[in-house]
Amino acid sequence: MQRVVVTGIGALTSIGNSVPEYLEGLKTGRSGAKPITQFDASLFKTQFACEVTDWDPADRLDAREIRRLDRYVTMALYATDEAMKMAGILNESGEKIFELNPDRAGAIVASGIGGLRSLEEEIESFDGGNGTPRYNPFMIPRMIANMGAGHISMAHNLRGPSYATVSACASGGHALAAAADDIRLGRADFMVTGGAEAVVTKVGVGGFNSMKALSTRNDDFKTASRPYDADRDGFVLGEGAGIIILESLEHAQARGATILAEVAGYAASSDAYHISAPHPEGAGAKIAMENALRYAGLKPADIDYINTHGTSTPIGDTAELRAIQLAFGDAAYDLHISSTKSMTGHLLGAAAAVESVACILAIQHNFVPPTINHFTDDPNIDPRLNLTFNKAVEKTVNAALSNTFGFGGHNSATIFKRFNS
Repeated sequence: MQRVVVTGIGALTSIGNSVPEYLEGLKTGRSGAKPITQFDASLFKTQFACEVTDWDPADRLDAREIRRLDRYVTMALYATDEAMKMAGILNESGEKIFELNPDRAGAIVASGIGGLRSLEEEIESFDGGNGTPRYNPFMIPRMIANMGAGHISMAHNLRGPSYATVSACASGGHALAAAADDIRLGRADFMVTGGAEAVVTKVGVGGFNSMKALSTRNDDFKTASRPYDADRDGFVLGEGAGIIILESLEHAQARGATILAEVAGYAASSDAYHISAPHPEGAGAKIAMENALRYAGLKPADIDYINTHGTSTPIGDTAELRAIQLAFGDAAYDLHISSTKSMTGHLLGAAAAVESVACILAIQHNFVPPTINHFTDDPNIDPRLNLTFNKAVEKTVNAALSNTFGFGGHNSATIFKRFNS
């Protein structure tokens, strides 16, 4: 079996449009929540989101191509450009400086929903005002959820495995596991993986509002994402992309790449319980974490940090913490836990990707990002758990676990560790 290492990362989030900016946002505990600008949300129950702002995709991508792409695909390509440069495949001008074997390189990039914006726009304007159905010929290629991976493979000539995973909010974790397996089992040497999501749209916000899933704290939107707080009232919708370059250790070392971390283990499970609610005792989440530890050959005490799913929903947050206590036993009280969704919002199919990047940064820079916006302790949460409230903590992080769970009961757990040759 091949060892799988990380050689590049890219990030586009509401708290930073690059990895250095994202790192700074995580360290300072910045909230990315702001009033929605992409449509008039004045009549919606929720009027804010964690939007990506102040970025110009033409800084890295061809302006003509951008017009043909849905926002989520543009985000995926933008973050991939940063990751490929960090990995030493491209130089800072975007020119190729290392020639990959295209048949041994691929892209598995998730999106939970895909091009919802493109679909919404086409439905709203399909008849041209006279009742005759007219659709843009790019509508289907813009909206389907595999096009992030498709455009990445075309942009970088990757002819190996290329597809999307779609498992709601666990999509990014499943994409990373599938990409790592392709390397571990010898099917590829180099994989682009992660996720992208851009559903701050009328349908996206309205649909989650109808489920009563979103916070409606319009008068205090900056602090609306409150994982583990007694007064949490739902998640804050986020958007963006996280991209991770995976390679076999042999391939990375042969080309002299800088290794950022190692993928130690991963696992998936299902709650088999409810379409949207988690198992109240975290049964499926517990299985995923236990199996990820077993796969990695690690003990609970070896994990220094858990980046939780932690969406800021009343039921989900406590169920996940119960699962951690069951899976880790007494070791749960010695590690740090935090939810970076308190800062970035919930990126759905891209959540695992940006949160995996946070875990890699925690290992690289020896710190634990905070869970911001904590004001009131929840009596249903064990006070012995260290939830890293409100302020980042300096700490040596040798191993970090990322949890992501999705509607339908899908669970994913991924462990990254410090690379040691």
